[in-house]
Amino acid sequence: MLTVSEKPTTNIELIPPGVYVANCYGVIDLGTLENKVYGGEAHKVLIQWELPECRGEFERDGETVNLPRVISKRYTLSLSEMAKLRSDLQSWRGARAFTPAELRGFDLKAILETPCQLQIAHETSREGRSFASVAAIMALPKGTPRPGKLENPIAFFSFEEVVDKPELPDVPHWIQNIITESNEWRQAMGNEQPVQAESVSKQDAQAKPEEEDNDVPF
Repeated sequence: MLTVSEKPTTNIELIPPGVYVANCYGVIDLGTLENKVYGGEAHKVLIQWELPECRGEFERDGETVNLPRVISKRYTLSLSEMAKLRSDLQSWRGARAFTPAELRGFDLKAILETPCQLQIAHETSREGRSFASVAAIMALPKGTPRPGKLENPIAFFSFEEVVDKPELPDVPHWIQNIITESNEWRQAMGNEQPVQAESVSKQDAQAKPEEEDNDVPF
């Protein structure tokens, strides 16, 4: 059994509520996971953004550097009519609906390095702890300057691209731990389960989504 703690090991000030220009730097296939609160299983994906105009001081390779704040959101991997991922992606691309061909198979790699606007809100977890969340995703208004080059490394992982045994992507430990709980990872690796990592860096902690999703121009 692998257990992921919801409590970050590092305190960090929440991203203030508001609307921010953002750039997508990560799309991570989390695999098929059990919903421990409501029951059942669903295939999940994590999308990550950096906020170039909202910055903080973080440690990287032993040095203190100024980097964009980051945030992520977890979705069920579905483009069904009621899927939150579908509605958010369509809003992201300017309310343009998916074509029948796209609904049969849309490559999420296309959203990497694609800017948008994020509405950040503060919510309260089941444990009574406040956290910042992505309340809405919108296309950049016409005339809004696009953000510059990504300052975080691009992160992409998909079980569809695994040929033999999967290797964990170079992402924060808490994401790796979720991946190793998936049906796909367990089936591929058998009993070869990595030891769960406990350390969470200051920058990694801020991006960790606190709660599951509801399931109810790229």
